[in-house]
Amino acid sequence: MSFFSKNLLAAIALATGLGTAQAQSVWHLPSAYPGDNLHGQGLALFARRVEEGTEGKIKINLHPSGSLFKAPEIKRAVQTGQAQVGEVLMSIHENENPIFGVDGLPFLATSYEEVDRLWTYARPEVEKALAAQGLTLLYSVPWPPQGLYTKQPVNSVADLKGSKWRAYNAITARLASAIEAQPITVQAAELPQAFATGVINSAMMSAQTGYDSRIWESIKYFYDVQAWMPRNIVFINTAVFERLDPETQKIVRDAAAEAEALALELSKESAIRFPQEFRNKGMEVPEVPEVLTDGLRAIGQQIAEEWREKAGTVGSSVLDGYAAQ
Repeated sequence: MSFFSKNLLAAIALATGLGTAQAQSVWHLPSAYPGDNLHGQGLALFARRVEEGTEGKIKINLHPSGSLFKAPEIKRAVQTGQAQVGEVLMSIHENENPIFGVDGLPFLATSYEEVDRLWTYARPEVEKALAAQGLTLLYSVPWPPQGLYTKQPVNSVADLKGSKWRAYNAITARLASAIEAQPITVQAAELPQAFATGVINSAMMSAQTGYDSRIWESIKYFYDVQAWMPRNIVFINTAVFERLDPETQKIVRDAAAEAEALALELSKESAIRFPQEFRNKGMEVPEVPEVLTDGLRAIGQQIAEEWREKAGTVGSSVLDGYAAQ
């Protein structure tokens, strides 16, 4: 497709979402994750509340599991108007701006209370970064804590050496390097096949993602190391949002707040529920060896120091504010 044709299609897609609440508009909302998981349920509520609040003048079509755009393409699609709203794992865009990776620093924030406190300092900087790209943040929800999945029992970091490690952002790739594993980029929608075919045999991800991927069919061990809690962010094309009348903007904001509250509650529930589900499916969920935790924490501290240097004064102010509170 020619450059002219691509931009014409983008302009048409953007125009579809630029109408005010007085004219019916259809918005497209791509996501990389299943429609029935915690984030998908939040998006479904958001879409429903917007349609109800505008009396059908805005209809949001959801496109889960990377069905419209693959995970790394979603944010750019919303920037260019190929979709009006989108959801991504924030940290996959750390290469664009280090602030997008702050939630992925190992063992920095490992509980819902800590993650909320970190977000207090990070959110204004994330909003600035998104605004510079023509995007407006609507809401954000953390995944449950990241756990370790392996085919063989693990007693220390040394046991992970040489494994085929699932990487989904710069920090997980850096973590693979530190443990001398082979980083292999696999997005969420591709996980079941990647595990089943042996493309990867170890990973650090949430219990929700493990359950979504039917991890028990390929992996035997889950260590609930609670390493970090990455965030998904939901955003709208700023031009689309600003063309709405104030009343409709409020409807969208209120719908986002309600969706955030629901997804956050589901995240907390899944952090407790799914490790037990793994046991029920025949997986081993052993106590985490202290030497393994200590080894991962040491690597996490090194990664955090590297990130602080890369993120400069903005990153340092976020980390210092979080640490001081």
